[in-house]
Parts: sequence; structure tokens; C-alpha cells
Amino acid sequence: MTESRDRTDAAQGIEGVLLANRDRIVRFLEVRGAGDGAEDLFQDLWMRLTDRRTGPIADPLPYIMRAANNLMLDRYRSARQSDLRDKAWGEASATQVPSTETSLISREQLALVETAITATGERPARIFRRFRVDGQNQRDIASEMGVSLSTVEADLRKVYAALAALRRQFDAS
Repeated sequence: MTESRDRTDAAQGIEGVLLANRDRIVRFLEVRGAGDGAEDLFQDLWMRLTDRRTGPIADPLPYIMRAANNLMLDRYRSARQSDLRDKAWGEASATQVPSTETSLISREQLALVETAITATGERPARIFRRFRVDGQNQRDIASEMGVSLSTVEADLRKVYAALAALRRQFDAS
């Protein structure tokens, strides 16, 4: 009984520190090279830290800043690896055609993803598409839709949770 309450308290603690230091963390990410993507990285950081089940953290702000730094390092490494991979594949991979079976499976999974996104509601689905498909930043989406930035973040978390559940289903099958 105590263990589940401790997990809830720990999650609320991290969330509280994230909210209280949001501007500071976003500035840190901007300085580290995220630029306009700092808000998006903050959202990713939020998802990573609040999704984990951890015990109490003695100094949560340094823990969060270290996680933000690690997230930036992951992004740099990922971008570098992606560039190297793209160069290595070259033109040959662009001419390869997937098998019929792979195409059918991909279409079925895409339909399930669309259904999961739509099931979260009209506003969360629209916000998700504006953010992930159109590349619009969260502040612009909030002002465009007449909602707060925290509403945009909450709607994105709702869609991400639905997609994470769907991914677990894909991985299980």
C-alpha cells in the first residue's frame, strides 16, 4: 500500500519540479542547441520522466537537468547517425519496393493508428496533427486554437498515451 502511494508522490514531485522550473529548463534546452524545438524537447522530457516509476529523488532539479542534457545528447547522436545512415543507403534503398505482405501490414497498422488518434477526441487529434504532421510549434497551436499551452501539452500527452498503448499491442503480436 505504501509503495503505490510513494510512486504517486514521486511522480507528483517530479511534475511539480518540472512545472515550477519550466522556463529554466526550456532556456537550458535552447542554450544547448534545441532552438525553437526546446518546447518540444521539454514535452519529451516530461513524458520520459513522468512515465517512469521511480522512488523519491533527493535533488530533483539536478536530476531533471541531467535528464534534459542526456536528451539533448541523444538527439545529437540520433541526428548524426541518421545522416550517416542516409548517406550509406544512398540511391539504392530508394528504389527498393516493399513486399506485398509488408505493405498490407503497414496499411493495417496505419489504420489502427488513425483510429487511436481519432478516438482521443477531435481537439487532441487536431493538435497532434498540427504538431507532428504540420510541424507547428506548441505555442502557435495554442494561440491558433484559443487554448492554453498546458492544454496543448495535455492533449498531446493524451494522444501519446493512446499511441503508446497501441505500440504495446503491436509489440505483443
